[in-house]
Amino acid sequence: MTFSRRSRNLLRLGVGITLAFIYIPLLVIAIYAFNGGTTLKWPIDGVTTHWFSVAVHDSGARSALWTSVRVGLAATGIALVLGTLASFAVARHRFFGRETVSFLVVIPIALPGIVTGLAFSDTFTQVFGVTLGLFTVIVGHATFCIVVVYNNVIARLRRVSASLEEASADLGAHTWQTFRHITLPNMQTALVAGALLAFALSFDEIIVTTFTLGAGQQTLPIWILDNLFRGQQLPVTNVVAVIVVLLSIIPVYLAHRLTREESISSRGGGAVGPAESAVVVN
Repeated sequence: MTFSRRSRNLLRLGVGITLAFIYIPLLVIAIYAFNGGTTLKWPIDGVTTHWFSVAVHDSGARSALWTSVRVGLAATGIALVLGTLASFAVARHRFFGRETVSFLVVIPIALPGIVTGLAFSDTFTQVFGVTLGLFTVIVGHATFCIVVVYNNVIARLRRVSASLEEASADLGAHTWQTFRHITLPNMQTALVAGALLAFALSFDEIIVTTFTLGAGQQTLPIWILDNLFRGQQLPVTNVVAVIVVLLSIIPVYLAHRLTREESISSRGGGAVGPAESAVVVN
């Protein structure tokens, strides 16, 4: 499809406006992180890196960061197992209600976070009598992290022909050999990309966390929210917010690169061929 010069210029303008709409608020936070004063006003009171040192040595922020990392890793691990199993069931088998299962797996990420958080809070405390803590946060996060892993893996499985697995079985490989040498190599980048995105999603989550976190515990987003309206902590909060943005960019960027490189490799014929793959497991 070809566009006129005017159309291309309008598209460039539209892209520029969209990016500005998304990133100007983040740029403002980044500028305030270097604010020499303790109050928010424009223009800022000079430029300093003092608040970065304060943020790094803040024990509350460090503890909240470690809590977010633990929750993110645990929720990602659960999502990898359950999301992969669900994607295999839907992509590789035909059964009654298959599309319904696919819909039910995906729908949690579309629900308002406050609904999900309230549902988990009531279920844990009122139905099961479980005390809110890191375990309940991990379970709450895993529900929407599963969706990210599921979408990545099922998309890959639909692109990988089942004939590769059938060829492996014809050459004498049992189920686990086929999975290890055929299926897993063809889907490993989708697993990594899904895990990275799931971790980033869990790391940034605040609404579900608010309803499922126990007393006296904080993840990094909760720490930012609690300190946002404390005047003395505001400069440090801005710095921590910038750090969260930078930490969130890393897994998202890596996931984007993985999926992009895999797409290029597939178009270039770089996928594992049935003959080469099947011989390995013989």
